[in-house]
Amino acid sequence: MPSVQQTCILCASHNGDNLGLCKPCLKDLPWHNAQQCPQCALMTNGSICGSCLSTPPSFDATTALLTYDYPVDGLLQHYKYNASLNLAHTFASLFLEKKLTQSKQSMMQNEVNLIIPMPMHQNRLKERGFNQALEIAKLLSKALTIQLDYTACQRTKHTPPQASLNLKDRIKNIKGAFSCQQSLQHLNIAIIDDVMTTGASLNELAKTLKQAGAAHVECWVMARTLQK
Repeated sequence: MPSVQQTCILCASHNGDNLGLCKPCLKDLPWHNAQQCPQCALMTNGSICGSCLSTPPSFDATTALLTYDYPVDGLLQHYKYNASLNLAHTFASLFLEKKLTQSKQSMMQNEVNLIIPMPMHQNRLKERGFNQALEIAKLLSKALTIQLDYTACQRTKHTPPQASLNLKDRIKNIKGAFSCQQSLQHLNIAIIDDVMTTGASLNELAKTLKQAGAAHVECWVMARTLQK
């Protein structure tokens, strides 16, 4: 596809290309590439972290594109709260590049055959007008030719936003929030979400998917905070 010149969303230069980011800004993004826990993507020496060993989460692996730091935090907030849907293309395209690099570097195990975006409660969907995880998931599904299912699981519990809560309260807040009415027997599933903070929401959804029969569940997130 030929390059399309547009304004860079970070520095306002006229060299934003297809992604809306100029090369210097793209290079300066806080890429989440350091050695990390393969299960939750927190920084380690490459081995599973103590938290995942002592309290194993229901998800089996995590791929995080960026660290949730400046300017990614602002970009994701702008995407979610200002309906800047063009940023879904930016995040999905960058994530695809990362997955392509990973597949070249190692044999892909537990090949994903279903993509499920983080469900949003109907009340919040009405408030926001769109599900930010679903918009990214649509693009990833099409590019990777992996089936997308955004109806298999629902968020049945309308909870306060997780961002204002500590870890203990997040776990309590999200407990029992999801429902899955169909069989996911033997499926390898990727959950798509924008940000992974404590992982409480992703863990609760993964638990629900496993209860529905999923064999393997991994998290594909656009950004990861550096601590729980």
